[in-house]
Amino acid sequence: MCTRSRTSRRHFVCPPCRRSVKRHGAPGRDVCARCGGELVDAGQDLAVPRRRDTAGWRALTALLAAGVTFHSRCCYGPGWRPRTPGEVRERLARSAGGGRPVAEALTTRDPHDLGPADRRRA
Repeated sequence: MCTRSRTSRRHFVCPPCRRSVKRHGAPGRDVCARCGGELVDAGQDLAVPRRRDTAGWRALTALLAAGVTFHSRCCYGPGWRPRTPGEVRERLARSAGGGRPVAEALTTRDPHDLGPADRRRA
């Protein structure tokens, strides 16, 4: 039985501004105070990269664009997520011809489970 609180605050992020705010999930549109863009609900288990961490924000932006969030699975957390652009690129390259959804490829811990890497360049 899970004893984790269901009312914990979640991270809402603005990737262009590299800003994060923690709020209770409220219905309606959340807007970035800096740029006026829409904030993305990334979940309560996100480890937000520092603002200077360009690589971390690029990886986070790719995950959010693919629909991958950091919402908890009860007490076990959200599962594995890539933290660097290299890990993102490797999983996307391996899943390109395999027919797997991008979100599933990005959340696979071992890229070798996705099949052989495609070495062709367009």
